[in-house]
Amino acid sequence: MPEPVVEKTCEALCRSLVAHNGLQPESADISRSVVYTSLMGLLLVADKKADIPLGSGQVGLRNIGNTCFLNAVVQCLSHTRGLRDYCLTKAYLQEKHSKQEPVLMNAFTHVLSGLWDVQGQDCVNPGRFYSAFKDAVPYFSGYSQQDAQEFLRFLLDRLHTEINRRPAKCPPSETTETKHKTIRLAEQAAAMWKKHLERDDSRIVDLFSGQLRSSLHCSVCSHYSNTFDVFCDLSLPIPKRSGDTVSLKECLDLFSQVEKLDAENAPLCERCRRRTESTKRLTIQRFPKVIVIHLNRFTTSRYSISKSTVCVTFPINHLDLGPYGPVDCGPVLYKLYAVCYHSGTVNMGHYTACCRDEDGWWYYNDSSVQQVPEDQLQSSQAYVLFYQLDSNAIRK
Repeated sequence: MPEPVVEKTCEALCRSLVAHNGLQPESADISRSVVYTSLMGLLLVADKKADIPLGSGQVGLRNIGNTCFLNAVVQCLSHTRGLRDYCLTKAYLQEKHSKQEPVLMNAFTHVLSGLWDVQGQDCVNPGRFYSAFKDAVPYFSGYSQQDAQEFLRFLLDRLHTEINRRPAKCPPSETTETKHKTIRLAEQAAAMWKKHLERDDSRIVDLFSGQLRSSLHCSVCSHYSNTFDVFCDLSLPIPKRSGDTVSLKECLDLFSQVEKLDAENAPLCERCRRRTESTKRLTIQRFPKVIVIHLNRFTTSRYSISKSTVCVTFPINHLDLGPYGPVDCGPVLYKLYAVCYHSGTVNMGHYTACCRDEDGWWYYNDSSVQQVPEDQLQSSQAYVLFYQLDSNAIRK
């Protein structure tokens, strides 16, 4: 095939992939080198996937000293297929920009290799991985039990840093002054997302990162201003009301409800140039492929920490986040594939996980693994929910 035809074919493929992943064509910078690198990387990963047989994944993790928080989170991430396959093929070695050894990513991949070993190990020791994590995040040193959601945030952040496709110090791109220029909200959001990808671009971002829109409405001049922030999980408040059960929808409604801000607590109005009474609302501007939902069961007062034991019911196959996204975005459907549970009290607790595979749901309690019926997933102990975007859902 003549070289110009190859170039056009490769570029068409890459642009198709860009469009499939929800990027605007105008925001995709596809140079000749990017085209060939992307294509070769895809071929490499495809070859490796074909060469790696997988076991059942129904393997436990040894508790090496109050590490149930780590074991539960790792089992949930192990069943995040886009991350699991990426690790087992070691595609990150070809993609990462840094020349330093990805110590934590290698150790994490080693654990996943044990969990998905075709020989079917009885139990995997995560000691090497935990040591590498504590070296990267000394805050987690010691033997006291840690918070699973906090561990998840630190882990994803450190893994992203090691496998970032961008250089550590990337020069900021030029931004267009928009204070006195009206641009479409979608364009503003896309510009901010592109700017983010210029600094932070990894498989972690591909899977877990979304974009939140914070809309501020001034009650004096009626001016609307919008800010956009990247998120890797949604931390939802649990409504305080009588009754033992609330729904995930009620938690989402509370998260995205209009909040009234008095002049003292409101930010400066861009038009009034002073603090005024305002309203604020959070919505999801860009939906991630995997959305992690944290049910904020722990509240801190001046003298103590308390835990909510309210049962939050959640959809398993059809979580629609469309109502919490841009206007008229339509249904955005997610499917549950893993749940992290916390039992016990603030000071004496234990973490476990339930994960879905082709055979149903499996309960992971450190080294113990057993199958459970789907109707046992709902529990007042549910703490972190992992949802995968449906292949037919709309991405914005």
